[in-house]
Amino acid sequence: MSKYFTVNMDGRGLEDLLEQFGLSEKEIDTYLAILERGEAKASEIADEADVSKRYVYSISEELDERGFVEVKDHEVPTKIRAIAPEDVIEQLSGTLDTMEPELERRFTSTEESIKQFEVIKSRSTVLKRIETLLERAEEEVTLILPPSLLSSLRSTLVETVERDVMVLLLLSGPEAEETPVEQLDGVASAVRSWQARAPMIITVDAEFGLIAPNEMLSASNAEANAISLVQQQLVPVIVGSFFGNYWPIARELYVGGPIELPKTFTSFRHAVLQAALRSNQGETVTAIATGRTVGSETDTETIQGPIVSVRQGMVKPATNSFPVESAFTLDDDGESVSVGGSGAFIEDFEAETVRLE
Repeated sequence: MSKYFTVNMDGRGLEDLLEQFGLSEKEIDTYLAILERGEAKASEIADEADVSKRYVYSISEELDERGFVEVKDHEVPTKIRAIAPEDVIEQLSGTLDTMEPELERRFTSTEESIKQFEVIKSRSTVLKRIETLLERAEEEVTLILPPSLLSSLRSTLVETVERDVMVLLLLSGPEAEETPVEQLDGVASAVRSWQARAPMIITVDAEFGLIAPNEMLSASNAEANAISLVQQQLVPVIVGSFFGNYWPIARELYVGGPIELPKTFTSFRHAVLQAALRSNQGETVTAIATGRTVGSETDTETIQGPIVSVRQGMVKPATNSFPVESAFTLDDDGESVSVGGSGAFIEDFEAETVRLE
């Protein structure tokens, strides 16, 4: 029964627990009287439970049917014997196990709703929220994490990367430098370390964000709160802080291999990362970008050609001229066209989607 309940097993706690199995107050008093005597006549149980003898006979039959007691009506006078507690517990647990498939069949799973702004006070809630955000990720994740949490999040991180989501992971704290490289294989697109204890930060698809003080995750009794955001206007600011303040000063520990092409990217930054990984291997990649000329209000158009240069700071060697720069230049029928993502203003072309081949 401890599989399903944790209670304080004093007298009141046991009565409360028995109520959860549908026993009334009088039924509980009668059953406990039988239990304490082990076996007794109806008159003795009636006196102990302060109920009538007729009631004892009536309720004992019901308790017999439910497997709590055995009514020895073949004896004179009739005696009522308590079934061994371990047998009762086994039967109740079996009943609950039998219920589980039917409950699961009727259960309609609903995705957890994340509020636009939320203060989170529990460390366990923060960890569950990180899991939830990673499971929801479709395009890109930026994550600052103490190394102590890497093992518990490893399987979820691996599953996220296997969905072709770009994951940039920064491990913070003095112990981050000592993380074995073999533990990093497959957990992110790239991993860096920084000796300082940075706050835990996660952003997902430039829409979901979560920030928690480092001590909230390293000490279970820390008096600190985390902040959760669902803001397409604010979360990109956090992403900018990640690339501008944390990622450039961290040391590169691991870089995963490029994903299989061809592939169409709605995350421009991920397209740039994949182009950089291919370029670093000496490969030529063709890009087909759909969007519009920067500064124009024309309908979307498509340009394409081999990528001739990449500007980025996500993996070494860094080729960007400022921290958040992610762009590439392609040769479109002899014309060099610089391509940026959403909101591009210094490039020639603002891409909405990019297909790499």
